[in-house]
Amino acid sequence: MVAPSDATATAIALNRFGLGVRPDEPVPADPKAWLLTQFERYEARPPAWAGQADSASTATAYADYQRALRQATAGSELTIRQGQQSLSQTQYRSAVNARVTSALGTPAPFAERLVHFWANHFAVSSEKAPLAALAGAFELEAIRPHVFGRFEDMLLAVERHPAMLFYLDQARSVGPGSGQARRAAKTGLQRGLNENLAREILELHTLGVRSGYSQDDVTEFARALTGWTVGGLVGLPPGGPPGGFSFQPFMHEPGSRKVLGRPYEQGGEAQATAVLRDLASLPATANHIAGKLARHFVGDAPPQALVDRLADVYLRSRGDLPSVYRALIDAPEAWAPQQAKFKTPWEWTLSTLRGLGTPMRELADRQFAPLLTQLGQPVWRPGSPAGYADVAESWVAPDLLMRRVELAQRIAERAGSTLDARALGPQLLPGGWSEATAKTVSRAESPATALALLLVSPEFLRR
Repeated sequence: MVAPSDATATAIALNRFGLGVRPDEPVPADPKAWLLTQFERYEARPPAWAGQADSASTATAYADYQRALRQATAGSELTIRQGQQSLSQTQYRSAVNARVTSALGTPAPFAERLVHFWANHFAVSSEKAPLAALAGAFELEAIRPHVFGRFEDMLLAVERHPAMLFYLDQARSVGPGSGQARRAAKTGLQRGLNENLAREILELHTLGVRSGYSQDDVTEFARALTGWTVGGLVGLPPGGPPGGFSFQPFMHEPGSRKVLGRPYEQGGEAQATAVLRDLASLPATANHIAGKLARHFVGDAPPQALVDRLADVYLRSRGDLPSVYRALIDAPEAWAPQQAKFKTPWEWTLSTLRGLGTPMRELADRQFAPLLTQLGQPVWRPGSPAGYADVAESWVAPDLLMRRVELAQRIAERAGSTLDARALGPQLLPGGWSEATAKTVSRAESPATALALLLVSPEFLRR
């Protein structure tokens, strides 16, 4: 494989590993060293997130809302629902703004990209109550603290978080032989086992599809997970901190389990925890994680040799994520000069705002949630637990591209004549731009049109 030139390596570090060029910052003299130093510069709780509601208070407020609905009169129910919806929407938009602001101002853009990667791997959707209010707290509490830790620790934090427990209907999953199920049967209520969380952990979060697990494994794992819920919910016994993770023995399916051929004799909460720890250590999980990282940073169909090397590092380091990131940075395949990855709407928006050097004061009152919805990738709102697709074919539809063109025109008109696209082009594209793009920009009828053309050029649309 041909080694990239210095300029190309710089462009790769800034655009493929990072979030795009900021003209007001010096380009790294040593691209690989620049990426590695971000391991220490990363802020798990950046200033932009200050003041965001935590998951415990949000989940507790949701439980209070449910109680209020139960006690509401016919005339007050609509008012209560509208108030809750308005509050959730306000919290959602505030968290989206915090996410964008921290990405634009971060001193560690590679680290921030990893946050976005893992939040998409462990996807939740704000479409489902109460996730609009909880999605930001989920990323802040379950993802960000563990990006430079061990995968096992992130996995446990994610699966115990109220957002995931609500999203995949785990909070009210009841073992068929549990005390809760027996009591419900006497009163005629139906409380049953829900397999959603168990299935998605196996299929999406750890092993991956077609990795050898069976329906029996899903069911047994779901039984092990019973009792994992959120404290303070209506209809559940008291237990655990209100709004936080709670284990309810009365809901747990008694007895031992067997998942993937391994017996689990532990009782209570420890049973599912043991399954999760074992899942994090398996070769199938290593291959799944390695494949997704390689796809994100190298190409839609990454070389199998690279995936194998990353998986090997994962297993030898016992899921130490910084070790895997170092192996990725060292991989020659990651530095191939071809721009193999097509930017998602999220990536394009960030690289546009960073590239134009938009001052933070201009962003203070801007709402980014509607903008990203317009572009076709609303934050924390994928169509399924699989998250947003990380391949070009999902983002190159004519309609989606036209939305970028329209937004680029609006942004360029707002910038007016303050930015010269001909001078800005080499800065945003330090690896070079094609003769065709340079000519198109230079022949534009106005500065605004030139800037819009730069922002939708083939080189800027890829990383």
